[in-house]
Amino acid sequence: METTTKVNELIEQGIADSYTYQEYKQVVSDLLEEGKSTGHEQSEALTNYSMLNDRRMKRLDKTLKIDETVKEAFIKANTKVTWLVLSEGWCGDAAQSLPVINKLATLNNGIDLRVISRDDHDELMSNFLTNGGKAIPKLIVYDNKNKEVLNSWGPRPSIATKMVNDYKVTHGSLDPQFKENLQVWYNKDKGVNITGDLLALL
Repeated sequence: METTTKVNELIEQGIADSYTYQEYKQVVSDLLEEGKSTGHEQSEALTNYSMLNDRRMKRLDKTLKIDETVKEAFIKANTKVTWLVLSEGWCGDAAQSLPVINKLATLNNGIDLRVISRDDHDELMSNFLTNGGKAIPKLIVYDNKNKEVLNSWGPRPSIATKMVNDYKVTHGSLDPQFKENLQVWYNKDKGVNITGDLLALL
């Protein structure tokens, strides 16, 4: 990891380049109109993933319900931070997590959710690796006043992370069947695990 000063500079630059959640979704949709995905790499597979994720985010935005206890905790939290999320439209984990992150952020005026492209901020991403990889989404909790990283989260909720790690121990890598099973888990969980994880970051 680079020096704190350098990381803060990269975060500040990221915030300056960032989108609101609604703007990010619009960017994903606009690129799909051109047959493209976000990010520097383009392929038919990535575009297809983006199309699926675009629908997934729209559905989750409409159907997600936040537990009343969690909602109350977020509303009452005394915080003044930016939640800066590194993401890409083709990422299935991001599509499942961002709608939840957005719902929680909107509960508190002290949380400013901003989204940036991982590929456009490679140096920043390199300071928040997961097991040496540039896994997304990655949420950085940044105190604007004190110029300080308070925490980070991602790329998956804690239960999903354990599922991935356990599968890798047994099978060596993630195959298409596991990835499908993971999406089924997300659908059944309905954002509960993520809300619990993020509640701990308040």
